[in-house]
Amino acid sequence: MPLILALGIAGAVAAAGVWLQALTRSGALAASLVGTAILWLLGSPGAAALGAFFAGASAVSRLAPDPGHTLDAKGTRRDAAQVIANGGAAALGALVELFQPGAGLWMVTAGLAAAAADTWATAAGGWSPTPPRNILTLEPVPPGTSGGVTLHGNAGALVGAASVGAAAALAAGAPVLFPLALGVGMLGMLVDSGLGAAWQGRFHCARCNQPTERPVHRCGARATTTGGLRWLTNDGVNGLATSVAAGLGYTAWMLTR
Repeated sequence: MPLILALGIAGAVAAAGVWLQALTRSGALAASLVGTAILWLLGSPGAAALGAFFAGASAVSRLAPDPGHTLDAKGTRRDAAQVIANGGAAALGALVELFQPGAGLWMVTAGLAAAAADTWATAAGGWSPTPPRNILTLEPVPPGTSGGVTLHGNAGALVGAASVGAAAALAAGAPVLFPLALGVGMLGMLVDSGLGAAWQGRFHCARCNQPTERPVHRCGARATTTGGLRWLTNDGVNGLATSVAAGLGYTAWMLTR
């Protein structure tokens, strides 16, 4: 796809995201850059994968109950950090297409499938009638806790990964992308949950006497670290998980050549 056309389409979709309150202004700028890279280098198959992720993630995040409100989660409007965490690895994967034609779409599909699986798992978990359990210890944790998993969330993750895989496979005429998205997407979601449970920073605001996932609570007070690595945020965990997924997509492409 011509660069100017890719830029125009990505910018228009990002502007629509702001209007629909799915993106902040910083998120729209980041989404424009991510979208431009994927559309320019991968054309309609890349657009299909990206569109399936963005449309599905935005819709399910709005429709599902918010499971993370007690933990001071960011909410449904994605900022620049969230966009890069979910789509940055895919954008870098698209750039690989410049050097190894064919690999880019596998990396984009895998990375976005993992991002979709995680987003759908978080949203669908809000409908769970039972509290989530820590993926490492299996102990019950409050809804919205990073590293917590539910059957509803796992089912949602499968749907999210499948949506990206189906879109990419149909647009590219490459059925192999569907099982790739399912397998790597679900694995990426589990990596995300494992990292969240083991190493993501956990905090407590003494002023409000509330747990939070942010080092600075929304009230403005600096929170005390209660576990994990202070510098590793939820966005950092998401970025690591999608990077692992994109890397697995590249590995799968190499193995099937």
